[in-house]
Amino acid sequence: MNESAPAEMLRLFIALPAPEAVKAEIERAQTELKKASPDRGIRWTKREQFHVTLKFLGDVSASRVTTLNESVRSYCQKLPGLGLCAKGIGFFPSERKPRVIWAGTHDQAGLLPKLYEAIQVATCEFTAGTAAEKFTGHITLGRVKNLSQATGKKLRGLAAGMKERLFGEWTGEHVEIVQSELSSSGARYTVLAKIALGEESETI
Repeated sequence: MNESAPAEMLRLFIALPAPEAVKAEIERAQTELKKASPDRGIRWTKREQFHVTLKFLGDVSASRVTTLNESVRSYCQKLPGLGLCAKGIGFFPSERKPRVIWAGTHDQAGLLPKLYEAIQVATCEFTAGTAAEKFTGHITLGRVKNLSQATGKKLRGLAAGMKERLFGEWTGEHVEIVQSELSSSGARYTVLAKIALGEESETI
């Protein structure tokens, strides 16, 4: 008896992309923060990986990607494009015990949290992960592995000085389904589909 081949699993997440001009401004701030942390206790995000994560799905069968695309599209087409801005530097879970360093992402119309909620509903059957209790739109700049008190103090000071720093504004017109492949040199991202807000999706 022939055994069926195991299903191909893809490590996926859904995100709002940021334009290159905004990425460039965020990278400048990231470079300033790097100078304050010479002890290499932070794993910094590459510029090409800057995005607003809406949902990390984890492993999804390749055979279900089309269905995932359709589910996300059915919810996204109900929402218009978002007027977004990236502003300020912050920390999760707190500035005293940071694990993530980020640039804030906001929209004046309050649609970003609604998009986040829509994505949670659209993807619930594709992941066992739960939604965050409180959504804060952000672009991850770095993940803290270990941090000396002196470095932490410098970072907090720099972040305080960047509280009102504007990195740019743009219209979020689509979300992306992205595959993340891990390797010794870091994660490699491949966009599998672009799903327009308020319109039909475009498959890559």
